[in-house]
Amino acid sequence: MSIATRIWIAGAGGRLGSALRRRFDYSTGYKLLCSDRDVPVGDSREVNRFADINHPDVIINCAGLTDVRECERSPEAAYQINALGARNLAVAARRLDAKLIQLSTDDVFDGAASEALCEFDEAHPVTMYGKSKYAGEKLVRELTDKHVIVRSSWLYGAGTYDFVDGVLDAAAKGEAVRLPGDEISSPTSADALAGFIEYLIEAREYGLYHASCEGACSRAEFAREILRLSGHGDTPVESTVAGQTLRPRFTLLDNMMMRITGIYRMPDWKDALAAYLSARQKGGIA
Repeated sequence: MSIATRIWIAGAGGRLGSALRRRFDYSTGYKLLCSDRDVPVGDSREVNRFADINHPDVIINCAGLTDVRECERSPEAAYQINALGARNLAVAARRLDAKLIQLSTDDVFDGAASEALCEFDEAHPVTMYGKSKYAGEKLVRELTDKHVIVRSSWLYGAGTYDFVDGVLDAAAKGEAVRLPGDEISSPTSADALAGFIEYLIEAREYGLYHASCEGACSRAEFAREILRLSGHGDTPVESTVAGQTLRPRFTLLDNMMMRITGIYRMPDWKDALAAYLSARQKGGIA
């Protein structure tokens, strides 16, 4: 009888963590070790205690302080969770000879580009969220060889209140939706990203990968597609200028490493959104 791969999902209560748990719940090849706020990743003692008790083969770091405004208000909290947390998990992974899959973000770019950004483009974060996540990337690279850093963009899914929830709530209240028409990236379903993460668990792949759904849109276009697919196509969506938002203006990711290695392909963002909304409507996502 084969021994199941022991997978520690840190931040298991969030969007990606929830998608991974749904995906792996029925897999006989994995033993899930889930933690959330009960094991704060910024506390090295708690991280090492959990690691020593459970001896994971793979650690997936989904934990993070992702509220961009909260990161600006509390930079030390951002660095403690997004950078120090990544460091603590990297140290534990190296000590246990476990593979670390570190989740990162398109916010490591400053938004000044006009073409899709690949893994070989230099990061230059300008927000506290982006800076703290990039610091986490650098610490992972320095502290453990067996790592994969995965950057994604505009992640949505069950687990926490997200962009899709906000748009649908506005429609239910009969309110117009006002969103930037010049803020560009690719909406990425947590379920679609979980598919790539599952591939990485067994693959002999290491380094940096971009993993966003294919295609591009503005925040306003994303909202229009949500409303169209959910039967609220008559809800007005007003395009505004990004201006005062804290998110970088243009962070479209090019999944170049996936493409040139030929290992995987992410779905189109519209197809992934349709699948998510359909499952949500049928009660398949909680």
